[in-house]
Amino acid sequence: MSEQFDWDVVIVGGGPAGLSAALNLARARRRTLVLDSNRPRNSATFHSHGFLSRDGISPLELRKMGREELEQYPNVSFERTIVEGIEPLGAVGAGFTVTHRGGAVTTRTVLIATGLREVLPKLPLLRAFYGTSIHSCMECDGYEYADKPIALIGHTDDLAERALLLSQWSRDLIVFTQGVGHVSDADEAMLAERGIRVDRREVADVAGDRDGLTGVVLADGETIAREAAFVRPDYETALDYAAGLQLTLDAEGLIVVDAAGRTTTAGAYAIGDATPPGPQQLIVAAGDGAEVAAVINRDLL
Repeated sequence: MSEQFDWDVVIVGGGPAGLSAALNLARARRRTLVLDSNRPRNSATFHSHGFLSRDGISPLELRKMGREELEQYPNVSFERTIVEGIEPLGAVGAGFTVTHRGGAVTTRTVLIATGLREVLPKLPLLRAFYGTSIHSCMECDGYEYADKPIALIGHTDDLAERALLLSQWSRDLIVFTQGVGHVSDADEAMLAERGIRVDRREVADVAGDRDGLTGVVLADGETIAREAAFVRPDYETALDYAAGLQLTLDAEGLIVVDAAGRTTTAGAYAIGDATPPGPQQLIVAAGDGAEVAAVINRDLL
């Protein structure tokens, strides 16, 4: 049956989740194609942390090493390209056509591992310091700012929870709500007991120099000194190419999957940040990739 298709599995996305899945599928002797745009969400980050044996490695270097490991397997191919569409081939479970800028291929199964896009606060200079002294992942980068003056900037309703987590690394913390709110009086009192301030004024920008962030600039003209900041971005999926799969999405726009990574469309799987609960550490995404690879291999039998 598999000879009717160009590939057993086409993986869309070449981050830790997709590459880990590809590696395990390669070792199961499944003919696997990885298609990746080479536009990872964490490309601005110089160091990633918490990945056993690779703590502190550049995320781009981690991806490069993963691709190099795949090169030793003759049944795997990696291509930098943009996927434009995925369409079922006839009946349910009969395979798919995957169209990308380099052409079109057929496959028995597809695995979506494209992650998410970050929508950062609209501050003019934020990008200049993003990945160096401004970050989004506390678990990844909080340790480097232990006991230093930190800002948490955001507008979502989980700011108090995020501030509580960030206080593990520093109590010299100010939460900036950008004039929107979403920190209740009770939560503000709870944070104050830990020495954490809540500033409800509008943030206009950030300030810094060659050494990094120096402060948060408020709309009223005051600049509050801070050495680092964590932002709470919004997240978006980029799934236009997968419209033909008619995937079921949850209220957050994430792909609904079962415990094994199967979507509601037969033969289509999804892993990583584009599935609940959303953004996660690289090592967790890689683990998810290994798990779903085992599931796909068994389902293909």
